[in-house]
Amino acid sequence: MALPDVTERLSHGMPAWFVGKKQFAVFSNNHHGDGRVALVCAGTLELQQMLVDSDPDSYYVPPYVGHRGWLGVRLDKKLPWKQVASLAESAHALCAAPKRISRPDRTTAPRSATPRRPSRGSRAADKAR
Repeated sequence: MALPDVTERLSHGMPAWFVGKKQFAVFSNNHHGDGRVALVCAGTLELQQMLVDSDPDSYYVPPYVGHRGWLGVRLDKKLPWKQVASLAESAHALCAAPKRISRPDRTTAPRSATPRRPSRGSRAADKAR
């Protein structure tokens, strides 16, 4: 909850955390009888594979979202909390809108100074025709 723009609400009966409208983590307690107490969080396929391959007792590919890189982090395996927090922070950053996690460089021109080409079907484009 200390991360920017985070809200907590239930998702499928479990506490879940969102940044803006995007879910980045959910608590899983014996989901469908799997016997795991875990944090399931957004990630990349590369990170997921590395962690699951290195410690399959602590990490797993969760059902439904695992194919998108989400990672199951077993809380019942006594992982260091700093490591769990780091994975939650990474999931948050991955799901946060780019404008929320990066600031424009002051050396770039303001957005209004950059000429914009009218899009097809816009009123400005219609008037120009």
